[in-house]
Amino acid sequence: MSKLLEPQHDAPTPLLDAITKPSDIKTLTLPQLQDLAEEMREVIIATASRNGGHLAPHLGVVDLTIALYYVFDMPEDKVIWDVGHQCYPHKLLSGRRHEIHTIRRRGGLSGYPKRSESEYDAFGTGHSSTSISAALGIKVANDALNHDRRAIAVIGDGAMTGGMAFEALAHAGHLGKEMLIILNDNRMSISPSKGALSSYFSRLITGGLYSRAKDDFHKLMETIVGSRVKRAAERIESSVKGMITGNTLFEQLGCQYVGPVDGHDLDTLIECFQNLKQMRRPVFFHCVTTKGKGYKYAEDDPLTYHGVKSFNIETGKFNVAPVVENAPVVKVPTFTDAFADALMEAAREDQRVVGITAAMPTGTGLSTFEKEFPDRTFDVGICEQHAVTFSAGLASQGMRPVAAIYSTFLQRGYDQYIHDVCIQKLPVVFAIDRAGAVGEDSPTQQGAFDVSFLRVIPNIQVLAPRDDVDMRSMLLWSLKQAGPIALRYARGAAPTIGDAEGRDITRGEILREGSDGYFLSIGPIVQNCLAAAELMNERYGLSIGVADARWIKPLDIELLERIKHLPIVTVEENTVIGGFGSAVLEHFQRNGDLQDLRLEMAGFPDAFIEHGTRDEQLTEIGLDPKGLAATAQKIMQPVGDRAAALGQAK
Repeated sequence: MSKLLEPQHDAPTPLLDAITKPSDIKTLTLPQLQDLAEEMREVIIATASRNGGHLAPHLGVVDLTIALYYVFDMPEDKVIWDVGHQCYPHKLLSGRRHEIHTIRRRGGLSGYPKRSESEYDAFGTGHSSTSISAALGIKVANDALNHDRRAIAVIGDGAMTGGMAFEALAHAGHLGKEMLIILNDNRMSISPSKGALSSYFSRLITGGLYSRAKDDFHKLMETIVGSRVKRAAERIESSVKGMITGNTLFEQLGCQYVGPVDGHDLDTLIECFQNLKQMRRPVFFHCVTTKGKGYKYAEDDPLTYHGVKSFNIETGKFNVAPVVENAPVVKVPTFTDAFADALMEAAREDQRVVGITAAMPTGTGLSTFEKEFPDRTFDVGICEQHAVTFSAGLASQGMRPVAAIYSTFLQRGYDQYIHDVCIQKLPVVFAIDRAGAVGEDSPTQQGAFDVSFLRVIPNIQVLAPRDDVDMRSMLLWSLKQAGPIALRYARGAAPTIGDAEGRDITRGEILREGSDGYFLSIGPIVQNCLAAAELMNERYGLSIGVADARWIKPLDIELLERIKHLPIVTVEENTVIGGFGSAVLEHFQRNGDLQDLRLEMAGFPDAFIEHGTRDEQLTEIGLDPKGLAATAQKIMQPVGDRAAALGQAK
């Protein structure tokens, strides 16, 4: 067993350690449930302090999760956790407490709900705003099968800003199906929520029910749902509802609105859920929670502690590598840093340059840009479709928009990319962060498909910087072009690879000459190609060259023609199906070069990549230096025979 998966010796948690399934908490008293909440928070904090990952979202829903599982009957009743980065309390109460230390580690629990992991994970999530649609589908299916099961969607952390959530609400109201939609309203997504909808929730809180004393609250709740729910529900009149919150948007969509309530008041939550359990229509239950609840540092700074690396629990400080005395401090920029710096440089020169993000200003680097250019920064919320078309609208009037969106989230705006940007040849620059392997997050977060789905679109140019120098040059160049351009780059450090001076980013570059074969790569994985080439030289005496293609669409034909007479291994952090290697092969096929061509493609397999560190993922799929060397050797015939003989001799 890997040491990472060995049991951890946390402080004893007498109540939590005894829970193997949600029904185990039904026998506990209210004081015991409150103690259980504290135990759960201690375990969540300890786990995140070692493994990193999400922290503040999980802490905010501990009480809500306990109340849900105290009242409802899992796994018969189905709970869908929107986005999924608030699921640790759910996992702790559903038989996975003694595996929680493995979360986000290779071979361990996923950091998100995963149907194959547990019968209690009713629906897999990772992207936002999907829970209401899934819950409605689950409810309709169970009704059709004559199963009396409830469907519950827990949505929050900004996911209500996604249009899909409202599409589902409208359909739920139209069908009138019995389902419970719980808004976990912490006034945050990853960054603070923006827009009119967030303000709407705030007005409900400050202007109505939430500000009342607890005794008044109980009386008012009884007026709404009553101790005898069935009769009370039949007597509800619009005038009574209007007295509480006015004629709410949710009621216009056909859902009974109840709230807002304190999402940390277990007694109240349990009473409300017991009453709401009897209602036979769509109910929108508004809970107000504190993101990071129970850990001071996370409560004070929920943005920083939304997702964390390992940290010291007592001080809240993130762990860093020890500093060697007298050693020079060298700061290596990330691709995101290099992008943000280049965007600010461009914006200082051209007032038409603006930045767009879909609720990820910090992750994409636009929070840095926003400090200098607040009026030229647009956070549209978790609305990638809108972000793409909004950018197109800006470009149509002469602006130079840069839309910074993670690879995995850009998938959500694909139709708009084709229809609104590329057909019209609008000069929108897409800065596609987290392209390729992203590490410990679930398969829902891997940037494995953007090369394949972008290169098939007419009128687009697609590039991949290998380092910080390329990142800057490509962005500045892209902002001067007349049509759509996509820059796809990896998560993590972007140290300079090769000479920084005199680069021409409009074409590929040979970084290492070879006489026995070539690695033809895109992006920072070229560093592993260089290491693999050196390895093959040391072990077998083979001269393997390394070329950085830079261009995915269009290809650098001159570069391909230069190396086509030798075996070629294309290397990419993207699925090999329809990816960069496929583009190279298609080129040679069109030009009648297949007969003498020896080409192998290295990249993501036809499978979703499970969580682990980025290095572990690259090793698993053969994109580490040893794996690349093994792939190259397959096509080194007849030099492969010489390599094998040399290997045996050594």
